[in-house]
Amino acid sequence: MEENMEEGQTQKGCFECCIKCLGGIPYASLIATILLYAGVALFCGCGHEALSGTVNILQTYFEMARAAGDVIDVFTMIDIFKYVIYGIAAAFFVYGILLMVEGFFTTGAIKDLYGDFKITTCGRCVSAWFIMLTYIFMLAWLGVTAFTSLPVYMYFNLWTICRNTTLVEGANLCLDLRQFGIVTIGEEKKICTMSENFLRMCESTELNMTFHLFIVALAGAGAAVIAMVHYLMVLSANWAYVKDACRMQKYEDIKSKEEQELHDIHSTRSKERLNAYT
Repeated sequence: MEENMEEGQTQKGCFECCIKCLGGIPYASLIATILLYAGVALFCGCGHEALSGTVNILQTYFEMARAAGDVIDVFTMIDIFKYVIYGIAAAFFVYGILLMVEGFFTTGAIKDLYGDFKITTCGRCVSAWFIMLTYIFMLAWLGVTAFTSLPVYMYFNLWTICRNTTLVEGANLCLDLRQFGIVTIGEEKKICTMSENFLRMCESTELNMTFHLFIVALAGAGAAVIAMVHYLMVLSANWAYVKDACRMQKYEDIKSKEEQELHDIHSTRSKERLNAYT
């Protein structure tokens, strides 16, 4: 009988511990972190592969070659973009962890005001710093989203030309890379529907795959923007809660101090009356 009671108390204690642990998880920050990682993974992975596909298309069908020496051409820019993608992946992996840790500490401060973790001015400053940094990153991701839409637009034009050539017989349409700023004005890199390279490019799966990879990368950048907005809402709410909790904590401390002073005064007067009586 006693063993059953002990087992029941142990299970109850484990259940209460699990509920307490689940209650301390910052679910809003967790959702934003998952969305951020998914968006960054889509943008970096698909963007990297789309850039590699762009290099193959330019070299194979537009017959472009890398410039010799230290000249900055489209291939150099693509290599720079790839390194930027590597940096974005590493930076936001670390930043997501930092925001998740901040969410855990803030949740602990709100749930347990008088436990081991105390709300301090430093904690509020850290929350305000994360709000400002997240706002800057949100603007940066908006710029990245707008920039990623450019190759989607260019590949959409190319895909439309390929589709129109199959619908309209005898149509002679051309695509000049100079109108997109990929090559200089003096360098003519044009491909027309009557050329063999254009037909091979339209029939290949490489063009279609690169186009859809850029679309997915654009969707990933949009997801990162949504994650940043979600983080801003979470951080702002946490900062407001921490600020109110700090004020409440100060009020409780003042109230406790006044009650202690009243108690001391009452005790002193009682002793004085007792001494006067004796």
